Amino acid sequence: MHEASLAGGVLQLVEDTAARERFKRVLTLRLEVGQLAGVDTGALRFALESLAPGTLLDGATIAIDEPPGEAWCLNCSRSVALAQRGEPCPACGSYQLQATGGTELRVVDMEVEDI
Repeated sequence: MHEASLAGGVLQLVEDTAARERFKRVLTLRLEVGQLAGVDTGALRFALESLAPGTLLDGATIAIDEPPGEAWCLNCSRSVALAQRGEPCPACGSYQLQATGGTELRVVDMEVEDI
């Protein structure tokens, strides 16, 4: 379950940002986890909520946006929607696809409480 490691990285990012920006806790944390990122959002949420007690995330609302997957088809030169890796191009059936969107895992923003 690599989501636990990812949650630890998110917490570290929050702690580093708090030290730099001087806030005492996070009220809302909004993440973006693309459909092609290879992350189970339910497991990531569970891992974040498990790490939260006693940290800056304690009591925070965690919102996770899931942008759809997109790819460029090298065969038909189209940008296409892609629900998961390994699927063929919906336009021509080719498997020669390059992911162009929906691969991200990032902190979008945080609502925080100042010191």
